[in-house]
Amino acid sequence: MDIFEKLHNNSGPIGTPAKMLNSHHYFSFPMLEGDLGPKMRFMGREVLNWSLNNYLGLANHPEVRKVDAEAAAKWGLAYPMGARMMSGNSTLHEVFEKELAEFVGKKDAFLLNYGYQGVMSAIECICDHRDVIVYDAESHACLIDGIRLHKAKMGQYYKFNHNDMASLEKNLIRATKAANEKGGGVLVITEGVFGMSGKVGDLKAIVELKKKYEFRLLVDDAHGFGTMGETGAGVGEMLGVQKEVDLYFSTFAKSMAAIGAFIASDDPEIIMYLKYNMRSQTYAKALPMPYVEGCRKRLEMIKTMPELRTKLWENVAAMQNGLRSRGFNIGETESPVTPVFLHSEGGVPEVTRMVRDLRENMGVFCSIVVYPVVPKGQIMLRIIPTASHTLEDVEYTLDAFTTLADKLKNRVYQIEDVQEVAE
Repeated sequence: MDIFEKLHNNSGPIGTPAKMLNSHHYFSFPMLEGDLGPKMRFMGREVLNWSLNNYLGLANHPEVRKVDAEAAAKWGLAYPMGARMMSGNSTLHEVFEKELAEFVGKKDAFLLNYGYQGVMSAIECICDHRDVIVYDAESHACLIDGIRLHKAKMGQYYKFNHNDMASLEKNLIRATKAANEKGGGVLVITEGVFGMSGKVGDLKAIVELKKKYEFRLLVDDAHGFGTMGETGAGVGEMLGVQKEVDLYFSTFAKSMAAIGAFIASDDPEIIMYLKYNMRSQTYAKALPMPYVEGCRKRLEMIKTMPELRTKLWENVAAMQNGLRSRGFNIGETESPVTPVFLHSEGGVPEVTRMVRDLRENMGVFCSIVVYPVVPKGQIMLRIIPTASHTLEDVEYTLDAFTTLADKLKNRVYQIEDVQEVAE
């Protein structure tokens, strides 16, 4: 078969339903226009936007915009040219690494050009053919892809049930046996905050298992960095176990509202090993200087402006308490990530009409998740409150969701046209 013919015939698990629904630019690849913030434009209409992981509202903060513009004017977008190892290093890159490490309570850190490819590459770099990986079943795609790069392939990585310590211990027993047979080690991988459910990883219980089993712990805290803990240093800080986290990773794409990432450890030799062996950094361009300067400013604001985090959590509490008081199921979230679970009997047509009503008639834009990510018959609307939202925004959205839930219960969205719903 011609390889293009194969792709024409099968658009993939996400592309196929999108093609069937003709949903490109609406349900998938939507275009939100205007200044980044709570109010943006979608399909020519203003919508209240709950879909950005801009937790602290830094994406369009005037101080951030000023530093970004000044740094771009000073350095251009190319400097430094090349990978860090060859010609792309700078004093500011290394200063920023020290600042990041200090903030998250580690001795050293490695600044990465991208988060997704960075953590993938870190996993591939750390584990050789003798080592065994044990990972949470709801780990992010970047972690799964990193595990797929594991040199030993199948038979040397084990998945434990989400946040289930009995399942983790069962798999640690298997992993320890396999590692001992091959003369390797064990790496446990989990997240600080799980980005779909908002649940917090049970890091305290995981590190307690270090008393019985020998393993190292890698935590992806992309959603916890900047939002969780007394200073915003993440879930490890919040739970008092940051010292027991062997490798702490976070991206800048959430609270920092930027591009880039870092990985930190209390073992400077391990950080140096990563610097010399992570293929995604050895063979790819360094993080451009405007991002280095801009992210240093963002980190400074996280450290010196706790009012941003206070406002975020005020909005989170208002939204989550409001949803619960109105009878909505928001799962077990302990973070700003706010999933809203609804029941649908009408399948994809009903869901698409519901989302159109929410966006076009109520002016509320949020992400929607359906089967196979959630069970059949269930819909998950994912809300991300930020420090930029107001309590009025929250109240408006609570009213919209109440209206939507009533229509769903009364099977209004099972009629033919969403315009009839509006009428």
